[in-house]
Amino acid sequence: MAGPTTAERGAEEDLDSGPPPRRRLPGPRALIAVAAALVLMAGVSLWVLYGSSWLRAERVSVSGVQVLTEAQVREAADVPLGEPLISVDTEAIESRLLRTLPRIDSVEVIRSWPHGIGLKVSERTPVLIVEAVGNSGKYVEVDAKGVRFATVSRAPKGVPTLELALSRSGSSAASLRRFGEDRLVREAVRVARAIPAAITPETLVVKVRSYDSISLELSGDRTVLWGSAEKGRAKGRALTALMKAAPNAGHFDVSVPTAPASAGS
Repeated sequence: MAGPTTAERGAEEDLDSGPPPRRRLPGPRALIAVAAALVLMAGVSLWVLYGSSWLRAERVSVSGVQVLTEAQVREAADVPLGEPLISVDTEAIESRLLRTLPRIDSVEVIRSWPHGIGLKVSERTPVLIVEAVGNSGKYVEVDAKGVRFATVSRAPKGVPTLELALSRSGSSAASLRRFGEDRLVREAVRVARAIPAAITPETLVVKVRSYDSISLELSGDRTVLWGSAEKGRAKGRALTALMKAAPNAGHFDVSVPTAPASAGS
């Protein structure tokens, strides 16, 4: 006797399979239990973060200081010790530090769980110094951005003095009116940063007469006419080559770096 055909077997399988069983939805009691568990977990989490003594600010660590002391930074930061670590306002601490200690260029305030606040400080580095008003024997440090950030009683070693030789007539007056003193200071900073590393220790003064007339005074009564702050790298290379070619020269002109010149002895 012949067995069922392929069509008959398919029909039988369709009858046997039937509709898929329905999933039972959780009842009201199960939903209430899950909701209660979530609320309990949230409450415990909030208590741990805000109410318990497990995660509170208890210590402050400071890194990156060079001239400033760790004590100075901690005092200026005024971290609210004893408060929940999560509620410590790190942006307010950063603002206080930058406002109170101008020597700080940037600072990163980090929560260090479970009890610490870390202060990563980056200090400004002087590129030039300016004699303080009144010739009091003190100096104002100027950083690479042209910011005057600190007054010191002793000139930092190896940092040139900025001299603003700006008269009220001629090209000096015109530069002062057009650019302003702050801009001219920034141009002097650009020149100071372009001076070759080997020549920086010999540079005593960066003198600004106008935007286009900036000069250097080196040790040994030597002078350098730099011109404007433009093409600083090219002028630095030209000065290095000139000083090697004419080591006994007393004056160097790199205002046009493609046609440098030296004179005197």
